[in-house]
Amino acid sequence: MASLTIRNLDDATKARLRLQAARHGHSMEEEARTILRHAVAASPDVAAGPGLGSRIQAHFAALGGVELDLQVRASIAEAARFAEDQEQS
Repeated sequence: MASLTIRNLDDATKARLRLQAARHGHSMEEEARTILRHAVAASPDVAAGPGLGSRIQAHFAALGGVELDLQVRASIAEAARFAEDQEQS
């Protein structure tokens, strides 16, 4: 099990955590674990919203687009031939 130290927790928050833990019959440590467990479980694993490519496109959309003329391949690419392959041929 891992440990976690929380520094600079203000006194009011600590007092509220202590009262909430008492209401639930837990120690402050158990109450903090429960709160963290629920907070992490509620958050989605993957960030919601558009992906990186969509965000980049939206950022530059005001500049306009560019239409590229893609040439049709005249021949099919061949695999590279290494010295060992050439000796066997």
